[in-house]
Amino acid sequence: MAAASSSDSDSGRAESSEASSKWLDAHYDPMANIHTFSSCLALADLHGDGEYKLVVGDLGPSGQHPRLKVLKGPTVLTESPLPALPAAAATFLMEQHEPRTPALALASGPCVYVYKNLKPYFKFTLPQLPPNPLEQDLWNQVKEDRIDPLTLKEMLEVLCVCRFLQLELSEMEAFVSQHKSKSIKRQTVITTMTTLKKNLADEDAVSCLVLGTENKELLVLDPEAFTILAKMSLPSVPVFLEVSGQFDVEFRLAAACRNGNIYILRRDSKRPKYCIELSAQPVGLVRVHKVLVVGSNQDTLHGFTHKGKKLWTVQMPAAILTMNLLEQRSRSLQAVMAGLANGEVHIYHDKALLNVIRTPDVVTSLCFGRYGREDNTLIMTTRGGGLIIKILKRTAVFVEARGEAGPPPAQAMKLNVPRKTRLYVDQTLREREAGTAMHRTFQTDLYLLRLRAARAYVQALESSLNPVSVTAREPLKLHAVVQGLGPTFKLTLHLQNTSTARPILGLLVCFLYNEVLYALPRAFFKVPLLVPGLNYPLETFVESLSDKGISDIIKVLVLREGQSAPLLSAHINMPVSEGLEAT
Repeated sequence: MAAASSSDSDSGRAESSEASSKWLDAHYDPMANIHTFSSCLALADLHGDGEYKLVVGDLGPSGQHPRLKVLKGPTVLTESPLPALPAAAATFLMEQHEPRTPALALASGPCVYVYKNLKPYFKFTLPQLPPNPLEQDLWNQVKEDRIDPLTLKEMLEVLCVCRFLQLELSEMEAFVSQHKSKSIKRQTVITTMTTLKKNLADEDAVSCLVLGTENKELLVLDPEAFTILAKMSLPSVPVFLEVSGQFDVEFRLAAACRNGNIYILRRDSKRPKYCIELSAQPVGLVRVHKVLVVGSNQDTLHGFTHKGKKLWTVQMPAAILTMNLLEQRSRSLQAVMAGLANGEVHIYHDKALLNVIRTPDVVTSLCFGRYGREDNTLIMTTRGGGLIIKILKRTAVFVEARGEAGPPPAQAMKLNVPRKTRLYVDQTLREREAGTAMHRTFQTDLYLLRLRAARAYVQALESSLNPVSVTAREPLKLHAVVQGLGPTFKLTLHLQNTSTARPILGLLVCFLYNEVLYALPRAFFKVPLLVPGLNYPLETFVESLSDKGISDIIKVLVLREGQSAPLLSAHINMPVSEGLEAT
């Protein structure tokens, strides 16, 4: 009976947590064998039948055997091999003709493979870069048999040409004889890709492809002819891209690069207009309305404007592995999803935490949108190759945590600003009419103040009235402490040699005071050798002779033997003797 009751309570607890959750568990397959990132996931109606498919650029287990997979529901619809590891996947409309079926673009190596109706349609290859002139000269010498493969190896080591250097000595001759007659080609690769609307902001408008390359460039491709419409240069290699606007009208492009900076570019700008310097490497970039949300490898989320101003920062409980956008169009909600290393997915609106999803494995990619015929579907892949599909409930409402975001309540209170008085109006008119004369008077007084302060400072230096020595020969520092209630006070002088290596000898301390009010047992004594860096306390006693509650100043002078001008001086404001007052 006890076991039955415990099992009933566990099942009831699971049902209550399922009821309180905002998500429905649609599918979970830990053996789906999908290894990918968020940039390689895309949702689109590839056949125009209203059934949205999931496009996956699969890296394969251990980065081997990459494949392009298209999923319908939980099952794989088509699967085809890829010549290189995928960098990004995107769906876009190429033309306005009917039927309006989107094309699929997959960036892999130096190429962009375009599919229509899941059939190969076009292959765009990045333009070749000019070869290294030194390497070109070396291969020309090999072609003419002027140098041998071993000499070629030594010369290429300086140029860091990796593929030839990885060969064994026995394979070098065959490689050289096979390739020496061919022309040298230098090819870059694609690091990231996204889409940009061409001339309309509609959801079904024609879009251009924006490519980020390894040679620190951004390319905008024409959607029909696949020619390069614009080329922009960056100081570093882009890894994440976010765009807004239309290419023919006005657009902003944000590129997170490997040097830890985010560069903002606008239309007709060949170079970045703004730069956001991060304190750590970016691991994700998402645009939420007009805010750029950046995840860093210091387990933090940052919000920036398009001009680089930081708006907020949120500390995460674990490392951020992947990020993507959650857009619930029925409620006009845009939020950021962040997959963490502790097996959780956090959803944020600005810096307010909306929801936490716990998964059985660490999530490596996220994608939210219409899947099948459900509008709000969350698709996640895990580190072990699993596939998780969740559906947002139609009744789910994301509520921001209290106190997480927004201005304080006091900011909304209306201030009781007093009405303008007649005196205020008259003073404003006077300042408006005599503003130039008032400014000149203020400047004159300011210059006089600076002059008097400079004269007083010079006089203090010349008469050694300051407690810190200004000469390099005797670098000293002095301060005094008075202790006691009276009539006898303990006076402690702290004298320090501030030089680095030279001791000071032959110093004297002299006290100047009113002999009617005070009496000192020693008003003049020698100072021992001062070792650099040590603080020497010199103690003496001061007896107050007045019974009228009068206090005065005692001057302390530090002198050099044989010199009348003091090196340092300090004025001590003696307290009133409370002992005499009590008597």
